[in-house]
Amino acid sequence: MLRQSSKTLISSPTFRCQHTSAKKIEEIRQKISDGPNFQDFVQNPDYNKEDWKEYDGKLKREKGENERLRLPPWLKTTIPTGKNFSKIKDQLRELKLSTVCEEARCPNIGECWGGGKHGTQTATIMLMGDTCTRGCRFCSVKTARSPPPLDPNEPENTAKAIASWGLDYIVLTSVDRDDLPDGGSVHIAKTVKEIKTRNPKIFVECLVPDFRGDFSCVETIATSGLDVYAHNIETVEKLTPYVRDRRAHYRQTLKVLAHAKKHNPNLITKTSIMLGLGETDQEIEQTMKDLREVGVDCLTLGQYMQPTKKHLKVIEYVTPEKFKNWEEEGNKLGFLYTASGPLVRSSYKAGEFFITSILKQRGEAESENTN
Repeated sequence: MLRQSSKTLISSPTFRCQHTSAKKIEEIRQKISDGPNFQDFVQNPDYNKEDWKEYDGKLKREKGENERLRLPPWLKTTIPTGKNFSKIKDQLRELKLSTVCEEARCPNIGECWGGGKHGTQTATIMLMGDTCTRGCRFCSVKTARSPPPLDPNEPENTAKAIASWGLDYIVLTSVDRDDLPDGGSVHIAKTVKEIKTRNPKIFVECLVPDFRGDFSCVETIATSGLDVYAHNIETVEKLTPYVRDRRAHYRQTLKVLAHAKKHNPNLITKTSIMLGLGETDQEIEQTMKDLREVGVDCLTLGQYMQPTKKHLKVIEYVTPEKFKNWEEEGNKLGFLYTASGPLVRSSYKAGEFFITSILKQRGEAESENTN
């Protein structure tokens, strides 16, 4: 639960928050303890262990087996409905904005757009269109060598929509645009600045490409005014050439995350790992250690789910109990937080809830030091 894991994180000897005093940390701990339960965010609330007893399918495909695995009960989600869901969808279409929620066929779209039982609406805006120049084997976003040109009105339209939602925290992501000299970094940075101009208090997270390792592009994003710099490592090093596009490299991802933090030490850095693609426990653990070595603050781990028949098949459905173990391992390694669960995605409410608390306390601490 969030209540338990947050105590582990904050009391861990490897946890360091530059601008947060012991008193403020205690206040964060109390706020999170009074807030929603971690499992309210990361696991289907309809799942219980009794469902597992009735499930007679296999959780793992053995070498040489080609049949698709049956979906276990903890991964079954409800069909999106409701006024909030329709309102966000209509507004996004009107402003010609794309979301990774739709393009990546996220299983949490109904809860996030509809508000869920906590009534908090979130959506992850996908910048630079809905067509990517890369073809990762796990991703359902459309691909092309030469996608349509960027919409010059997108930064303003995005900021306008976000301002009308009245949110405290927003996530921006994007397709890869290797066809552009700067990979679209200036476009993304302009969007962040437009958002901050309309609401200086909003926290902005950017889940961005690797820009083929171009550090000047990384710096453009890192100094745009955003609060959280996210770039996903996706899988373990051994599987990277098989899972990701050939232009994406495991070590390149680590270098990008390291450089963002080096160029702007105040940034919170974040990444995500998909499980169920054939990785071993030892490989997952090594990936987590590699991420901590380059200063990554936040980590999410979720179940890979095959979006269409054309994409990689699931090798294994990881149990909620196993995800819990990885959460505990992340805490021990010293991540600011580790969100680990079957339905967790790189952007999900539990992490945003926690990061918002940290960022607000940092801001208050800086104000006190200034006065």
